[in-house]
Amino acid sequence: MKTELFVPCFVDQLFPETAFNTVKVLEKAGCVVEYNPEQTCCGQPAFNAGFWDEAKIVGRKFINGFSDDTIIITPSASCTGMVKNYYNDLFTNTAIHNKCRTVQGNIYELSDFLVNVLQFDYFGAELDGRAVYHDSCSALRECHIKEEPRQLLSKVLGLELVDMPAGDTCCGFGGTFSVKFDAISSAMAQQKVDNAVSVGAEYIISTDASCLLHLQSYIDKNNVPIKTMHLADVLAHGWGNV
Repeated sequence: MKTELFVPCFVDQLFPETAFNTVKVLEKAGCVVEYNPEQTCCGQPAFNAGFWDEAKIVGRKFINGFSDDTIIITPSASCTGMVKNYYNDLFTNTAIHNKCRTVQGNIYELSDFLVNVLQFDYFGAELDGRAVYHDSCSALRECHIKEEPRQLLSKVLGLELVDMPAGDTCCGFGGTFSVKFDAISSAMAQQKVDNAVSVGAEYIISTDASCLLHLQSYIDKNNVPIKTMHLADVLAHGWGNV
C-alpha cells in the first residue's frame, strides 16, 4: 500500500529517530512510504494558543501538501486529532473545504493504521523489561485509540506490559499548559511517573512524543530509574538496525 508520512514538529526537531523507525515499521508491514520534505506543521500550536488566522495559514499548507488519494500516516495522535477534529473550525465552508475533508479521511495515527487498516501487529520486535502504556489525551479522547497500541506491544518479545494506576490521566503537558501552569504541570508529571514506578515499570511507552518529552524531562531532573519510549521505537527495536 502506498502511504505518505507526516512527521510532527516534536519528532522532526527532537526525536528524528522516531520518524525513521516509523518508516521502517511501515515498510516491514508492506507499505511504500513517500515523504514530502516541504511539509512543516499541522498548525496545532497556533490553534491552541488562540491564533486561528495563523493556524489557517499553516493548516492550508498542510492540506495542500498531500495528495487526495493516498493514506497519510503520522506517529502522533495529537496531530491526527488536530486534523480530524479541529480543522472543521478552520476550513468548513472555505475554498478548500472539500480537500480538507479528503485529508481528514485519509490521515491515521500509526497504531490505528497498523491494527485496523493493515491488520498487521507482529514485527519481530524485542525489548526486555516491564512497561506501562500511557494513554495520551489526544489518542484516547480525540482519536479513540486505546487497545491498538496495547495489541502491538503485546507482540513484542520480552516485554511485559502492565497497567498502572490512573493510566488514562493526563501527563500534564498539554502544550502551552505546561508553560502557563508549570507547577501544576510538573505535579501531574510526577504523579504519572510515580504511578509507573509503583508497578515496577522500566519503560513508559506512548504514541505522542510531546507527552514523552514532558515525562522524560521530569525523569531526568529527578533521576528516576525509568525511561520513556515512543511506540514506533519499540516496534523497531531489536531488528530495525539490522
